[in-house]
Amino acid sequence: MAAPRALMALGAALLLAAGVQASKYSREANEGLAAAGAKRRETGEFRVVRLNQVWEKAQRLQLSAVKLAELHSDLKIQEKDELSWKKLKAEGLDEDGEKEAKLRRNLNVIMTKYGMNGKKDSQLVDTNYIKDGTESDTLDDPRLEKLWSKAKTSGKFSDEELDKLWREFKHHKEKIREYNILLETVSRTEDIHKNVINPSEENLVKEEILHNKHRELKDKLRSINQGFERLRKVSHQGYDTTSEFEEPRVIDLWDMARSANFTEKELESFREELKHFEAKIEKHHHYQKQLEISHQKLKHVEGTGDKDHLNRNKEKYAMLEEKTKELGYKVKKHLQDLSSRISQGLQHNEL
Repeated sequence: MAAPRALMALGAALLLAAGVQASKYSREANEGLAAAGAKRRETGEFRVVRLNQVWEKAQRLQLSAVKLAELHSDLKIQEKDELSWKKLKAEGLDEDGEKEAKLRRNLNVIMTKYGMNGKKDSQLVDTNYIKDGTESDTLDDPRLEKLWSKAKTSGKFSDEELDKLWREFKHHKEKIREYNILLETVSRTEDIHKNVINPSEENLVKEEILHNKHRELKDKLRSINQGFERLRKVSHQGYDTTSEFEEPRVIDLWDMARSANFTEKELESFREELKHFEAKIEKHHHYQKQLEISHQKLKHVEGTGDKDHLNRNKEKYAMLEEKTKELGYKVKKHLQDLSSRISQGLQHNEL
């Protein structure tokens, strides 16, 4: 009996030690994240001068903590693409300047998206998009408003399903906005004059009118058309109980993937990758919410005059801020890679 008890005691001690060690590593990792963020702020947040200028400008705007973290992730993607382009240029692989022009367009889109293009954008003056204010928010499109109104009064959806559907509607509204920003940027920089999607029009602009070289515009427009058809179908019929994805971006990718030139094996592999991607998005959402809570708490503690309490809250906020930025970048990078693969599959369909 003594031997089993000794083994049990040893096992318990090892588990306790492992837990302490894991907690230590987790704490050290979080402290490392905060320290890395502080070091970047001293030396410059980005390795590209103009991106630092954009970031410094953003600090002066009234953006929420979550919006700033989102902007940081967008600028990190831009930084990655610009550094890759510099290598290509050094090797003489962008002779026509098309990749450089795309980088300029992308930065213009980011500037417009976050209200840094000299124009007022009421969507950014608001606060955090995480807050679910379905009564006060508008969809800025009569067709979407009509579908949403019908869905709310149809009796086909539970409260939880209505929350999910609202996220899809808001995501669709954001897709239209991003398309219009990109279209306006392309029109301005390349003298391509097309009509921006007007919410009052019966139909979206036909993708055939877009020039073939603007693949990104075509992909976004295709996604808008498919997304609207999906919203129309779900609003009238309710949710399919066999639906396996919850996140609007993942649903979009899956719908697009099924239209692409993938084999059954490739499609199944893509489905599994989307499950991992959705889990990554959910983790990012969790940290976004924690960051917003921490930001509100920090503002409250600043008014108390308790320095120790304030320092602890500042440390926690810095850690959450860095983690949210890091996850935001990973989500956007993964989305970029997945979208690129689908785009290639769709191009094969058109050949």
